[in-house]
Amino acid sequence: MRPVEIVTFGCRLNAFESEAIGRAAGQAGLADAVIVNTCAVTAEAERQARQAIRRARREFPGRKIIVTGCAATLAPEKYAALADVVLDNEAKLKVESYGSAGAPTPILPPPQAGEGGGGGLQPKPRARAYLQVQQGCDHRCTFCIIPYARGPSRSIPIGAIVAEARLMVEAGCREIVLTGVDLTAYGADLPGRPSLGQMARRLLALVPELRRLRLSSLDPSEIDDDLWRLFASEERLMPHLHLSLQAGDDLVLKRMKRRHSRGDAIAVARRARELRPEAAIGADLIAGFPTEDDEMFGRSLDIVEECGIAFLHVFPYSPRPGTPAARMPAVAPALVRERAARLRAAGAARLASELGSRVGQSGDVLIEKKGVGRAAFYAPVAVDGEPGSVRRVRFVGAAEGRLIGAAA
Repeated sequence: MRPVEIVTFGCRLNAFESEAIGRAAGQAGLADAVIVNTCAVTAEAERQARQAIRRARREFPGRKIIVTGCAATLAPEKYAALADVVLDNEAKLKVESYGSAGAPTPILPPPQAGEGGGGGLQPKPRARAYLQVQQGCDHRCTFCIIPYARGPSRSIPIGAIVAEARLMVEAGCREIVLTGVDLTAYGADLPGRPSLGQMARRLLALVPELRRLRLSSLDPSEIDDDLWRLFASEERLMPHLHLSLQAGDDLVLKRMKRRHSRGDAIAVARRARELRPEAAIGADLIAGFPTEDDEMFGRSLDIVEECGIAFLHVFPYSPRPGTPAARMPAVAPALVRERAARLRAAGAARLASELGSRVGQSGDVLIEKKGVGRAAFYAPVAVDGEPGSVRRVRFVGAAEGRLIGAAA
């Protein structure tokens, strides 16, 4: 019997959940199956998932094909003809979903308000691993389909987070990355409404063996005061903020129904560096949002330098059926691609500048695998060392998007 193979598309949360899927499938005794965990954030992500499903059919004849994730949750009928089983985002984390995976194609309902999500299945730990602390989203950005696939915001109780973090650390994990669909919404649905900052502080206090804690994408409008205080005072909280910016123009941000302004984004980046001069900034930007003209795009291009965004993720705008933005006047596809390329070039230049400025400095690097580590401020580092160890390294050069390290 061949082991289950999992193909993952999309965000860090999907990566975490694929680990949980593997554990659930293993507990159910599933074998001879390929599980495709889809993403719906762009049309390209869906195209790649469908391509992977068809390829699995060709390359693994006779094996069960199970499709899950956001795209499968939103449009299960599209995948029913391609797969043996279609599971929604709630069902994919349950052991019992894989115990009956040989049955005819079930199409299961999406998560409903009040239902839990994640937190109960522990992924296989690594030197650096993701830990889901929040699921779903209560906001309705005009471009985003994900709240319809993930349901409303639900937070994992602090006790469960601490318990999973302890298991990870006991198994050898040195760095945990807290992740969720809308991470800064953490706690609003829990008794006492603990903030993300309060939860992170308790986690670090209750798991003192955890060497490094990192945060995934943050909404600039929701970074709470407790989190800022923790960022300023706790060295185990990594000096790296990844911001969900999406645009650098105020009118575009308003049409996206984002809750921050251009000025807010710049202020967040400035405050992070004032509190931790070694901090680095990452961000998401969308190129070619409907109605975006050259001047509006120019402000998004400029914000890469104004915020010092060293780790930039660029998404060419992709209309999602059912979202308000899909009904807005579109930017020509060729222009969308051109603007995305210009943003990526600006991000690459900013990364090169950031890495160059670190040459000659020293820092702690987590060795993630042979020859590759990660600096506290997130940059990849080419360095020798035992995977899972944290080494003091001197940065002696930079090339191809990474630093080059030597023993300090």
